[in-house]
Amino acid sequence: MDYNKLLSESAVKMRPSGIRKFFDLAAEMPECISLGVGEPDFQTPWDIRDAAIHSLEIGRTKYTANSGLKELREAICEYMKRKFDLSYELNETLVTVGGSEAIDLAIRALVEPGDEVIIPEPCYVSYEPITTLTHGVPVHVACLEENDFRITAEQIKAVLTPKTKILVLGFPNNPTGAALRHEDLEAIAEVLRDTNVTILSDEIYAELVYGMKHESIAAFEGMKERTIVVGGFSKTFSMTGWRLGFACGPKELIAAMTKIHQSCIMCAPTTSQFAAITALRDCDDDVDEMRKQYDLRRQYCVRKLNEMGLKTFEPRGAFYVFPNITSSGMSSEEFCQKLLQEKHVAIVPGTAFGDAGEGFARISYAYSIDHLREAFKRIAEFLEEHKGEN
Repeated sequence: MDYNKLLSESAVKMRPSGIRKFFDLAAEMPECISLGVGEPDFQTPWDIRDAAIHSLEIGRTKYTANSGLKELREAICEYMKRKFDLSYELNETLVTVGGSEAIDLAIRALVEPGDEVIIPEPCYVSYEPITTLTHGVPVHVACLEENDFRITAEQIKAVLTPKTKILVLGFPNNPTGAALRHEDLEAIAEVLRDTNVTILSDEIYAELVYGMKHESIAAFEGMKERTIVVGGFSKTFSMTGWRLGFACGPKELIAAMTKIHQSCIMCAPTTSQFAAITALRDCDDDVDEMRKQYDLRRQYCVRKLNEMGLKTFEPRGAFYVFPNITSSGMSSEEFCQKLLQEKHVAIVPGTAFGDAGEGFARISYAYSIDHLREAFKRIAEFLEEHKGEN
């Protein structure tokens, strides 16, 4: 069979994940130190695991409602009000298989062929592929190092057209760690209030913010009715393998997303849903402790990279640093390939997150200090060995 003729053009043209590429290469090197994947090294807190075990022991192993357990959706609504002063009803809340499914559902529910989706870059790797699979048009906007990798209202206004359907706001940002301030969000809200543009606000790292308080654009006047907020459990509660996320937004949009979810997924994992109720209601202290540890690692990484001569923006959220590697004289891809081959340290080239990432690399600090210390020792040796080549 000629599979090239069978495959859809949009599937063939999809860019594979640059993150997974380096993860897979690192997996083939037993001695490799990987700083490539955004997966917390903490165990899922015991109370969450215990809730899951109990749900299994008493036989809670059936399908749930398509939109998720009622008690979990109630807990999500309580959590969003308590943490971010956002009020949602049950019919404005959908439980998904990770935050990634929520992003997928939102784009598929809204985008028709030719619709434009504004995507600030560097950014999470899934926004563009999902847009192109729906035959939408990605509109890339470069977030610059000199502006702390924040998108501005002026940049958004400059690319708005009658075809604009969605603005993606992935802040706190993966890969840069950038976060939007109150005045940034207010200015963006002012640009969008009189438009028909929907905001897809990916707030998966909302609890992992340092030196400032996270605000959602949905909390600003006139924004809730045009915003889908995506959240999840993987990063905040160290529940990556549990595959659970959620979306909150206008009931009409959530209803459309739920219809797609019904056909593609049915419902999120039942055991994970019961565990998540405990996570939201009883695990604030665990989250606080993990955030403190991430903050220590964040400060360590920024200091060590700057000492090596790799200019590094101080991230305000998530658990990544995004050093500028142009002083090495190598491209992002070349730098990361050589570092992996010569020193067996895996990090991700900035170009995996869009063309605006050229000249940078992403390093995850969701790893222990000992792990980071050895990796940074090898990076320093790598830089020393290549000094003078550029």
